[in-house]
Amino acid sequence: MDMQLVIICGLTFVIHLIGTLAYAARIAGVATGHIASALTLFNLLILVSRTSNSFQAPFLAKRIETTMGAPSTTLFADFQWILASAALATLVGAVLIPTAQRMFTRAVRLLQTHRSLLRLTLHGLHPRRWGLYSYYLATPVSGNWHSLSTRGGLSWSFLGLNVLAVALWTVGVFASLYAGALEPDYRVTCSSLSPIVNGMATIVMFLLLDPQISLLTDDVAQRRVGQPAFRAAIVSLVGARLVGVILAQALLVPCAYLIAVVARWI
Repeated sequence: MDMQLVIICGLTFVIHLIGTLAYAARIAGVATGHIASALTLFNLLILVSRTSNSFQAPFLAKRIETTMGAPSTTLFADFQWILASAALATLVGAVLIPTAQRMFTRAVRLLQTHRSLLRLTLHGLHPRRWGLYSYYLATPVSGNWHSLSTRGGLSWSFLGLNVLAVALWTVGVFASLYAGALEPDYRVTCSSLSPIVNGMATIVMFLLLDPQISLLTDDVAQRRVGQPAFRAAIVSLVGARLVGVILAQALLVPCAYLIAVVARWI
């Protein structure tokens, strides 16, 4: 693995780590009663994720251009490494959720005092507070794994749909770039056809999945649903996300060929 691929995998790791830690922001919002403030804080991490995404795209495009004449197995192996870094990031994010939830909870309460994201950031970056971060370290408790049996009231069909949506959303852009390598004459067309794969995933996420999760969060905030059930649902969703990212590796080639066929046809 060369340095260019290491950078791409590192940026992919950051993007998917932050995506997984989004669940910690929801838990912190419910715990403090300040859901909007928790999501506002999470937007700071989203800024880091989008910045990583902006750098990832040109690095990945350059990677494909420089390996265009190489065997297809070489480029396929590169994408497998990239998708593996996404799966690893999701797994690490799942382990870090209890720690992130503690930090988000503390940050939300401090935001109520400082009333400014800039002041809060400066407060957190002060060297005198660096040694205090070890206080927030926590590991997932065994009860979280037992809660998978109840799934927090989420149906298997809902979780299965989540797995499929995450898999398609994860592989969409990669499949379009890989299709461009398979069909060099249509690589610009292929690179613009990622919505064929992740477009449906985006629709499913925003129309079917996210509203249900938001409603569940509101129900917990208004004490119509207990926090243990909410945590069980979050554990199930994180598990579904991990399975989806792993499934994305198997979908890379079929989705790439689908995009290549469409690129030749249109």
